[in-house]
Amino acid sequence: MTGTARRVTNVRSAVFTFVALLIAIIAARADDGAIISRWYSALLVADRTELADLLADDVRIKLDDLGIVQSKQEFIAALDEWKGAVAGAAIRHRIAKSEGGVTTVIACYDFPDNDVLTRETFAVTDNHITASSQAAIAENCEGY
Repeated sequence: MTGTARRVTNVRSAVFTFVALLIAIIAARADDGAIISRWYSALLVADRTELADLLADDVRIKLDDLGIVQSKQEFIAALDEWKGAVAGAAIRHRIAKSEGGVTTVIACYDFPDNDVLTRETFAVTDNHITASSQAAIAENCEGY
């Protein structure tokens, strides 16, 4: 094989590797987006089974505005209270960015008597949420 043929083969190999890596990254982000969509769907109806399935056993959920950090068990136990609060509500969300294994979401919680805009982050590993944080960024959803 000539030097030119070897260089062409090396370039093709590098391009193939780059494309394969790019496809894997895009697929992982798409999976994270699907998991986050499942999260909001389950959260809207306080679906204990689905939420428990989405959360890693050692997850930490940080509710910045309340100064609370919950384990998986604490979060699931609080769903009875949440179910009453979310009755008649709607949740809209959009992914703002995804980098370094963390996805940032802007979410609008439209409750019957008020609404709130939040910034939420999710770390997802092996199709489970391993960490989440939530902080209000506005007292209404006008900025959504």
